[in-house]
Amino acid sequence: MPGQPESGLGSGTLGTVTAQPPTGEPAPPDGSLPASALATLGQRPFGVYVHVPFCATRCGYCDFNTYTADELGPSGGFRSWLDGLRAELDLGARVLAEAGRPVPPANTVFVGGGTPSLLGDAGLGEVLDAVRSSFGLRGDAEVTTESNPESTSPEFFEGLRRAGYTRVSLGMQSSAEHVLRVLERRHTPGRAVAAAKEARAAGFDHVSLDLIYGTPGERTEDLRGSLDAALDAEVDHVSAYSLIVEDGTAMARKVRRGELPMPDEDVLADRYELIDSVLGEAGLGWYEVSNWATDGAARCLHNIGYWQGGDWWGAGPGAHSHVGGVRWWNVKHPARYSAVLEAGESPAAAREVLDTEDQRIERIMLELRLATGLPAEVLDDAGRLAAKQAVQDGLLRGEALERGRCILTDRGRLLADGVVQRLLG
Repeated sequence: MPGQPESGLGSGTLGTVTAQPPTGEPAPPDGSLPASALATLGQRPFGVYVHVPFCATRCGYCDFNTYTADELGPSGGFRSWLDGLRAELDLGARVLAEAGRPVPPANTVFVGGGTPSLLGDAGLGEVLDAVRSSFGLRGDAEVTTESNPESTSPEFFEGLRRAGYTRVSLGMQSSAEHVLRVLERRHTPGRAVAAAKEARAAGFDHVSLDLIYGTPGERTEDLRGSLDAALDAEVDHVSAYSLIVEDGTAMARKVRRGELPMPDEDVLADRYELIDSVLGEAGLGWYEVSNWATDGAARCLHNIGYWQGGDWWGAGPGAHSHVGGVRWWNVKHPARYSAVLEAGESPAAAREVLDTEDQRIERIMLELRLATGLPAEVLDDAGRLAAKQAVQDGLLRGEALERGRCILTDRGRLLADGVVQRLLG
């Protein structure tokens, strides 16, 4: 079923790790990158992801790298994290400057979490100032923050606009009260819509709502009500992910004990088709398997950078980065993150140097999810044969393959992960 890319990375963005990070080789303490990684710097989009690890409470389905105040204690607050963040961003600018060329200013910034809105508009302004003073920002940069509707207000959104944010992504999940209870979300059903309207009133042209479908106990009418509510908010972007119950979460334990029944694949397929139909009729077209937007300007450029193999520096505890075929990930705990940076070292825990075949595989996995598709030339001989068969099976568009592109059909989107496996042989 459509959902998060099978990359081991996070939902709203790909910059933050969920569950356990992959294994890799030791990362150098100074954060340096191979000359080969820096050789093409500036030839691809460059983004900055900032991971805010703080949450007021832990939702039962969540396995992101987040911590409540009780879990962190008095030494794990905003100031120590921000000091570490500034140090990491400055280190990143120095590492990229080793290429001997000007460091490319960020064309996108995405602040995710966790719950970034817990920092308030002033705290998020400090975060963006730290990015400006290290990497710099392009004049037309897309700057997004995730926000929990319960920790926002009209004054919050006005402060974000003054700070330089251009886009807000709000976690709605559902408008059905009983679904929110199962997800252990704290906001009331109507608060996400109200927050979206407040953001628009504050001057944000681009406001996104995130939905989760397939929650145990969710009915078709619940999802339809959530979609109607999102459209009533007049947002220009909607993300919709099928619920993934991760091992180790409170929800996984309830499912295992039989307390929560999970919907089957046919139900999830019906839910996805309903989402696509309702949003499409309202003028929001899909541009990635789990994302819909009113037009090109409303699309999330930061996430497109991930899907198209761009470069990004992921800063914060547990954040992932990628530059020129080298991927690395930071230590997860905020206290450890701050301590390593205070000692003058990189917070990277480990890294992978992707060879040509690794990069080709990842390109197939991610670009196929886009409405623009994947160039067929990326496939090997077996993959091209599989693509022709996928056309016969109604999973890829035949006229697109004749033009040299692999583009999913509506049915193919329902089976996107399976199509990827076919093309990879």
